[in-house]
Amino acid sequence: MGHNSYGEPAWPNDLLYIFPVVISGTIACTIGLAVLEPSMIGEPADPFATPSEISPEWYFFPVFQILRTVPNKLLGVLLMASVPAGLLTVPFSENVNQFQNPFRRPVATIVFLIGTAVALWLGIGAALPIDESLTLGLFQIDFTVKYRKISIFRLYI
Repeated sequence: MGHNSYGEPAWPNDLLYIFPVVISGTIACTIGLAVLEPSMIGEPADPFATPSEISPEWYFFPVFQILRTVPNKLLGVLLMASVPAGLLTVPFSENVNQFQNPFRRPVATIVFLIGTAVALWLGIGAALPIDESLTLGLFQIDFTVKYRKISIFRLYI
């Protein structure tokens, strides 16, 4: 009747004898690690010193990349607002039951895959310098005119 294969009930055996041992062992390990290897607090904060590179947390990298690369800030904010607005239109674009197999909902699957790829691309690009952020450093876009020849793409592979 319990969770084990021998038929022992969970009420006095597990709850009274095994759980307190596991909980006290977990607490002892936590206290032992805190005493033996304390985390350092670090240097005190200086409110008048601005860091040289201001970077957000990793989960804000795609949004930071959009704001960093779009020259018009209002357009960047509208692009960020268009992501949830576009996701709200996905259920209305397909006429299927919500309990069906996800592979029978191709529009939602394609939107998810493309959105994940774009979020990863923007997130990786936000960690790079601004001139390599959209290309991820794989190739360089040059718009220089030399001898009446325009070099647009130069591959670095």
